[in-house]
Amino acid sequence: MMKQYYSRFLLIAVVIALCIYAIYPPEKKVRRGLDLQGGVHVVLEVGEAEAEESYISDLADRALEVIRNRIDALGVTEPIIQKQGMRRIIVDLPGVQDPDKAIDIIGQTALLEFRIVSDDTDMLSAALQGNVPEGYQLLYQKEKDDRGIYRETDPLLVKIEPEMTGRYIEDAFMGYDNSGVPDVNLILSKEGGALFESVTAKNVNRRLAIVLDGVVRSAPSIRERISGGRAQITGRFSVEEARTLAIVLRAGALPAKVEMIYREVVGPTLGKENITQGFRAALYGGLVVVVFMIIYFAAFGLLADFALAFNVLILLGVMVALRGVLTLPGIAGIALTCGMAVDANILIFERIREEIKSGKSPKASIDSGYKRAWSAIIDSNITTLIVGLILFFLGEGPVKGFGLTLSIGIVANLFTAVFVTKSIVDWVMVTQKVEKVRI
Repeated sequence: MMKQYYSRFLLIAVVIALCIYAIYPPEKKVRRGLDLQGGVHVVLEVGEAEAEESYISDLADRALEVIRNRIDALGVTEPIIQKQGMRRIIVDLPGVQDPDKAIDIIGQTALLEFRIVSDDTDMLSAALQGNVPEGYQLLYQKEKDDRGIYRETDPLLVKIEPEMTGRYIEDAFMGYDNSGVPDVNLILSKEGGALFESVTAKNVNRRLAIVLDGVVRSAPSIRERISGGRAQITGRFSVEEARTLAIVLRAGALPAKVEMIYREVVGPTLGKENITQGFRAALYGGLVVVVFMIIYFAAFGLLADFALAFNVLILLGVMVALRGVLTLPGIAGIALTCGMAVDANILIFERIREEIKSGKSPKASIDSGYKRAWSAIIDSNITTLIVGLILFFLGEGPVKGFGLTLSIGIVANLFTAVFVTKSIVDWVMVTQKVEKVRI
């Protein structure tokens, strides 16, 4: 008989140990959302309004992977990047120290093109007068002045059709030219290296414009055929600009125009206040519940409080294991779960109290109380669980966090309120030979 209880208590101890292991230390293991630690929330939308939905969805999938690669290169810990609908991408970057830089990198198209510059002065003069030759485009090279402001310099008449694009880039990194000015070094693929060698061999003594997102970054003269699959982008970059450009080029270009339709920057101060106020509210509410249960149900109230604490421990442990994100609405979901955990125990204890008043023995009253309260507990918890799962699977952001904590808490509640407390009560009744129950 006692072996049955030992196996139950072993299971309870294992669950406690696993949950503590999962969440310790909590400051490192528990992932916090934007509202708790600050950061950047961005909503992007893929263009191509006239295209078919399947094509748009594919573009959004490809753009999502490019954005994910860029964010990984930024070194942001625990980013949340997900697709919403056909064309929208949601990006949450908790704990970002430089929001403007992060937003700039996310939104850059990074379309890199190598275009030949026309050396015909008559064609350039005609283009400046508004008669741009067919197949050419008039662009201006932009360079920084001494104050760090970009100014348009000499006009360039460049071919619209690029000789090659950035699709052949295998790697990009910041370096320095002979003058010590930062530049961006490109390593091309085998195919790209052969193509670049061919382009430079055919256009010796002509200028090759390096165009990024429609802006001429540099237009060096081709002195000789360039082999080896390497190229450079110069343009009086700052160290930070060169490093950022290298990240974007290394991650790849976005497959289509991506528009930023919403952005929100949450400061770390607000996040700290949210944590303090949220946990303070949960703590005060929990203390009131704990005291009430002890006053109203005596020893059974202590048992309910233990089940409540165990419930919260399981909830946090499972959240960490599932890599869930704790948000302010998630804390509200924990508070609601705590209330439902206590509610389940109240149903059981009140039913036991009624059975004792009817004249049954303590053991029969407890067995009957748990059995008769079970249907009501199942009904209330299952309906709430269905709502929680709907919020989790169909909701976004904070709503999803609320649904996650609520769903996990409901399942944990069924385990603690029925299995755990019943095992403890049965063990006490057997080992202590209780003849009278005060509840």
